[in-house]
Amino acid sequence: MKTIKLNNGVVAPLFGFGTYRINPQVTEKYVTDAINAGYRLFDTAQYYQNEAQVGRAINNSGIPRSEFFLTTKARTGGYEAAKKSIEESLETAQQDYFDLMLVHFPMPNYLGTYRALEETYQEGKLRAIGISNFGIGDMTKVIDSFATVPAVNQIETNVYIQDKPLTKFMNQHGIVQEAYAPLGEGTNPMFNDPYLKQLAQKYNKSVAQIMLKFLVQSGFMTIPGSTNPQHIKENIEIFDFKLTPEEMGQLRQLDHGTSSWLGYQG
Repeated sequence: MKTIKLNNGVVAPLFGFGTYRINPQVTEKYVTDAINAGYRLFDTAQYYQNEAQVGRAINNSGIPRSEFFLTTKARTGGYEAAKKSIEESLETAQQDYFDLMLVHFPMPNYLGTYRALEETYQEGKLRAIGISNFGIGDMTKVIDSFATVPAVNQIETNVYIQDKPLTKFMNQHGIVQEAYAPLGEGTNPMFNDPYLKQLAQKYNKSVAQIMLKFLVQSGFMTIPGSTNPQHIKENIEIFDFKLTPEEMGQLRQLDHGTSSWLGYQG
């Protein structure tokens, strides 16, 4: 597994498993399947209501906790609510710490929420902190307001949604881009894109594997999710080939712009 160093020196896997829209009743099973397939980065959130199941799968894996990178996200707005919710998340997931915690959305008083994350980070219960679904305007406010620059901004990113200006801004500030919905949540016309299909045939890979490889090779943390055991296994099998610079350039031309989540932000 390739890794990436965050701006505070913490090393994270470049590729992991997302649990959005996985029913809490089956989350533990699929996280366990992913662990067995080699995943060590897992992403959950208070909003997903499956922190307990993700934490339990990690705790019961028989693998040292230090080998995992566990991310969750705070959906609360404001300092007091966020401080309380962080402790609740740690208790729910049965963890002494999270490797990364993000402000899930730029909701009202997200600066207060980030302050709660920063304090908890300074206390050692969070190894890194960041944001999610933040555009340049809201990111700038966070950067200007705190000593701790976000380590990660988790945003919708795939071959068709690359948002190059946002990527450039994050690179300038040492903020890692983490791609959620890297496969367009499975219903995207990307799967029928002629060039992606051409590359899949060339490398004897699936179109999904080509899309994921493009993101990882671009240096983005990437967290596809699935409840299909075959897809869970195949998604991580992307480290045995490399796209050429010309192919990467051509894939960058498939960009359709920005995520709908970020369209209202500056």
